[in-house]
Amino acid sequence: MSSYDDSPDGTGPAPEETNSPARVGTVVWGLTVVALAALLIISRLGIVALNGTYVLIGLMIGAGAALIFGGLLSARKRDNKPTTGKS
Repeated sequence: MSSYDDSPDGTGPAPEETNSPARVGTVVWGLTVVALAALLIISRLGIVALNGTYVLIGLMIGAGAALIFGGLLSARKRDNKPTTGKS
């Protein structure tokens, strides 16, 4: 047992919060895979003729932009805590 205990009742360490949102990368790559699967189904049904190279280029550009944008939003959200003046 340590001599320093910061829990309010002294019974042990405070539990960590379990409220963790989904990661931006996981959501973006999941949406990319779903979009690719939907495009493959549409092209196999013969509704639209797709060029595979252009589809992959478009998906990678979209996924990259979403990762950058999501990372910036996540960093902005994380930086809203007030500073204590200590380093």
